[in-house]
Amino acid sequence: MKDVTIIGGGPAGLYASFYAGLRGMDVQIIDAQPKLGGKMCLYPEKIIWDIGGVAPKTCYEITQDVIQQGLHFNPDVHLNSKVTDIQKIDHQHFKVLTDSGQQFSSKSVIIAVGVGIIQPQRLQICNANRFELTNLHYVIPQYEHFRDKVVLISGGGNTALDWAEALSPIAKSVILVYRNSDVKGHEATWEKLNQRDVICHANTAICALEGSPEHSYRIGTVTLSDTQTNERFRYNVDEVIISHGFERQLDLLKNASLDIETLPDERIAGQGNSRTNIDGIFACGDVLHHSAKVHLITSAFSDAGHAANCAKNYIAPDAPAEGHVSSHNPIFKQANKQFLPK
Repeated sequence: MKDVTIIGGGPAGLYASFYAGLRGMDVQIIDAQPKLGGKMCLYPEKIIWDIGGVAPKTCYEITQDVIQQGLHFNPDVHLNSKVTDIQKIDHQHFKVLTDSGQQFSSKSVIIAVGVGIIQPQRLQICNANRFELTNLHYVIPQYEHFRDKVVLISGGGNTALDWAEALSPIAKSVILVYRNSDVKGHEATWEKLNQRDVICHANTAICALEGSPEHSYRIGTVTLSDTQTNERFRYNVDEVIISHGFERQLDLLKNASLDIETLPDERIAGQGNSRTNIDGIFACGDVLHHSAKVHLITSAFSDAGHAANCAKNYIAPDAPAEGHVSSHNPIFKQANKQFLPK
């Protein structure tokens, strides 16, 4: 029996883990993905500017910092575990069930699942999946991988445009195709693309992928189709990136035994803060909304600290409402020595 189960291992869940540990609680984190970091893992080289007090850093660097902080008090971490239900057995006794049949018990629960389990929308072409281990991509791990290559990007949203802009000075050439007559991404990014040598095809979709002569499991040629005239044309390419959006899976909130109150957009309805309508269940990060909420990464940290404090008071009503600030907290006395001047 742990003090708190945190569902979700993104920035909100990891900071909730840190702050719950600071409050002396035993923590377990459950996440459906194979690694911690949440949605931030999808954009490792994007620069993040809007975390208060943190200078601009790549998403990868911030993710590593958040993971290190979240694991400081040695929580139990269970990855590749999709939570399917939350049950309230009694006061201070919750059961969290996963798709593999595991059951986790705790005195409280913090839900930090962001906008749900994120799955890229796959390219709906026969046998496209056979290229996913080589040069068909749904996320970009490193821009440098695409240096001096012919890159075709399919998509007209913000992410597709961002990737096209970032890769245009690195790749040999960038081809951007999108199904509609106009892109949906930010106008400013689109204006930058027009100033660069990005080849753009409106009203165009991928209709076939062919393996290269040297390697049948690497895309060598992409066949494109004009969505209005059905005219077809081909490009020889080195890499293909698909940016057709992401599927949100929030089955947990829809199917849970507990009737957790949600809003029309499927976010949890906060009770003016990180509390839900179920005593002992709290929420933080993008999955939570209330009237004072600002949906930024920095807000996730505030949510998470508040959720951890609420969980502490739910377990121990006589405990202080807030934790002792870190600059004076004796729990860090030994760890602080590594940061002090010799």
